[in-house]
Amino acid sequence: MSVSSDEPVTASDWAIEKFGRHAGALAAAVPMQLANAHAKAHAAHLAVGLKKRSPYGVALAGLVREYLAETARELGESVRDVRGYEYAVINDQALFPFRYADKPRPLDRARLPSNASPTRHRLFRAHGPQPPEGLFDLDDGLATEEYLGLHEAFEELGASTKLVCVFFTADAENGIHAIHWGEAHLEPDRTFRWLHKEQLRVAPVPLG
Repeated sequence: MSVSSDEPVTASDWAIEKFGRHAGALAAAVPMQLANAHAKAHAAHLAVGLKKRSPYGVALAGLVREYLAETARELGESVRDVRGYEYAVINDQALFPFRYADKPRPLDRARLPSNASPTRHRLFRAHGPQPPEGLFDLDDGLATEEYLGLHEAFEELGASTKLVCVFFTADAENGIHAIHWGEAHLEPDRTFRWLHKEQLRVAPVPLG
């Protein structure tokens, strides 16, 4: 699926700083790829024939990662495998997609699930932005070795690679509601403190 779009997208100064010459193409491609992922996940959901939403959510998560990785390859950038999951890396910025709700909900309500894997925590601790004003947010009851382990960069990504969040809400019936991207610090209570955030347009679901 091509990353080109009929609608030109003007990249922000932040996006240009992060993604360089690919900023405009990526700002256009991310909404398109989320729409493509929804269309395929919705088709899979209907094919399964279950009323439960789980088939849609599981399929969507995998497809979003797959399509963002495809975008990175089309741009001539990298795709890195971290613990069995592919992450698109553009200009040393790893895209971390996350559906934070299955209904329209403000971004400040986003929260990492309580059962989130250590890999997700480590991605934020090691590759996400540092706490503002140099705050040191040692989690209560967390052993020193475990804490330091969460701050150890993944070799697969490289120590210089930073995390860019792509947060969105979606459901099987209505598709993608809203998309945000930016830099977020994971707080001890699993909420996020945004150092920078921007809202992207929502692309129409492709026909057929």
